Amino acid sequence: MCRLFGLSAAPYRVRATFWLLDAPDSLSEQSRREPDGVGLGTFTADGVPVVEKQPVAAYQDEQFAREARERESTTFIAHVRYASTGGLEVRNTHPFEQHRRLFAHNGVLHGLDDLEKELGSYLGLVHGDTDSERFFALITQCIDSRQGDVSAGIADAVGWAADNLPIYALNLILTTATELWALRYPDTHPLYVLERPAGGADGGSTLEHTGRRGIQARSGALADHPAVVIASERMDSDPGWREFGSGELLHVGADRRVDSTVIRDSPPKNLLSLADLGEHAAASQAGQ
Repeated sequence: MCRLFGLSAAPYRVRATFWLLDAPDSLSEQSRREPDGVGLGTFTADGVPVVEKQPVAAYQDEQFAREARERESTTFIAHVRYASTGGLEVRNTHPFEQHRRLFAHNGVLHGLDDLEKELGSYLGLVHGDTDSERFFALITQCIDSRQGDVSAGIADAVGWAADNLPIYALNLILTTATELWALRYPDTHPLYVLERPAGGADGGSTLEHTGRRGIQARSGALADHPAVVIASERMDSDPGWREFGSGELLHVGADRRVDSTVIRDSPPKNLLSLADLGEHAAASQAGQ
């Protein structure tokens, strides 16, 4: 399945280094399949999104994915893609940008024709072929209808999708220059949060996070600053990792205050199983 990673050090800008395919098993023969794309999103000091992403379609793309990237930001978002819809192109690779927000998703949505009808003029925000970017456009539409309230917009978009579209999973991370939102819905795939004090559980430690199948993050600055980390898996032995509940939306504010609420306490009206997905989409979602 796709790998999600988000980090907020708000209100501080910190430096962090990322390797998007550096985990020992990320491209090994033991892996279920090779990743289809990688991406990293950060923000400049002026709040401008910076997206670096590449499909993994050839050896030179693997080299891009393995390069160390040291970046400074208040919020970070990273994604390793196992494609369910859309070809191996930059425009289909996460994260996506809309209205100075960045978005990455793990899961599958069907009913894209119905979703496109619901989007109306907001379909113009979509440049690729993925269900993820279309759902992001729905979130953007709902945020605008809520006068910029991102939490309410996400809740409205999830509610509409849960009532109207076949859904396998909708795990997501959305970031602005100073804030972060993360959702697990339903309980198809895990998602974890770590509210990390400065120096970690033992104090004085740098952040060293390594996923089993992609995304490694390191930050010496977080020996001195607290942070909130979101990931598809527990990325170290810190006992503070907590698994999201189904339908739980977490918000990390510009002051690093964490708020959490369940925005949907029932499954989608049309919950898909792996057997309902095509062979390629099912392969993208299987495994941990």
